[in-house]
Amino acid sequence: MRTERQPQRATQGFVSVLTYVWSHPSLTAIEIAWRWAFGIPAIHLLVRTGSSVLDAVPWTTTGIGSISANQLLTDPMQSATAMVAFAAMVGPGVWRAMQWLGPLLLVWWIVLSTVGRTFLLRRLDTRLHPRPGTLLLLQVLRLVPILALGAAWWFGLQGLATFAIVNPILQGGEPQMMVYVAGVIVLSLGLFVAAAGVGWVFTAAPVLAMRDGQRPWQALVATARLRHLRGSLFEINMVLAVVKIMLLVLALAFSAFPLPFANVMTEGYILFWSALITVWYFAASDMFHVARLRAYCTLLDDREPGTAQEQRL
Repeated sequence: MRTERQPQRATQGFVSVLTYVWSHPSLTAIEIAWRWAFGIPAIHLLVRTGSSVLDAVPWTTTGIGSISANQLLTDPMQSATAMVAFAAMVGPGVWRAMQWLGPLLLVWWIVLSTVGRTFLLRRLDTRLHPRPGTLLLLQVLRLVPILALGAAWWFGLQGLATFAIVNPILQGGEPQMMVYVAGVIVLSLGLFVAAAGVGWVFTAAPVLAMRDGQRPWQALVATARLRHLRGSLFEINMVLAVVKIMLLVLALAFSAFPLPFANVMTEGYILFWSALITVWYFAASDMFHVARLRAYCTLLDDREPGTAQEQRL
């Protein structure tokens, strides 16, 4: 008696994808190169600009430098007063700096990501044809959901602050700092998952655009219409979103290892250890970005033709 083989879930074959990426370190090196080509100059510019803004105002008089995590919970009013004074003092300088620094970093990111992704996808599949103009426009379109989720996060923080801090104070009570912190965590994680839920479209669209010679909007529409692959692409993206959260938790745990020995360790060593863990986190995250692209290329190459043929039959 003939038994039909059960279809394999997309994540069940993901181990082979990770093995492939691990055995081809040049792929991760490409991802690291273009991301860090943006990140290192961006951090340098942000540090220099931030230092010049702080040097222009007497921000130490606000008392923000003496705020500790314990004080945030035990004396939130004094901490909030210091933060408000600090924001009012440095805010105008930060706003003036971001008016030119923000667009500059944004354009630099779009250009580098377009070049880097084109080169990486060509290494993953030599049959893909370079379409830098299309990929550049796709990167610009990708900013739309990012900005929307960022705005939702910002207004959500304001709503939480009104509910947990402002309203209790106006009613003569104590601000509910733990409620606010818990709300911020839930809101941030929820929006992070939402970003992963829509991000697969903008990750798979460049593959279709380079494979089929499609324009940006055509590639997005074609990706959204992949009914037979939509679940698999979404599943991989969600799993990697969870992996990214796990990497962040591991990085925070590893960075805290020297704290029990802070009395016998130099400040320079603790800074070196923190920098090492930061580099590890970004390198590991870049490897999983490559694995996602490899998985998408494999799914679109292996499953779509067969399914399309079945639909024609």
